[in-house]
Amino acid sequence: MSVALAATIAMSGVFTGLTAQAASAAAASGPPYSYAECIAAAKKKGESARHAKWHCDQLVKKGWVKPPRS
Repeated sequence: MSVALAATIAMSGVFTGLTAQAASAAAASGPPYSYAECIAAAKKKGESARHAKWHCDQLVKKGWVKPPRS
């Protein structure tokens, strides 16, 4: 049982390290994205203009996308 516990602890450390590394990589090139990029990406995925605007507005609220310039 102690071997299984030690293996579990070791694996959780590996996953924690990978998660932290992925988060730091995403922070370097990640959000906030521009509103225009968000709209373009949503339309490219087949969303209607109305749904793309709604979707990007939701991402603005979460901080993933910069608000549009008025």
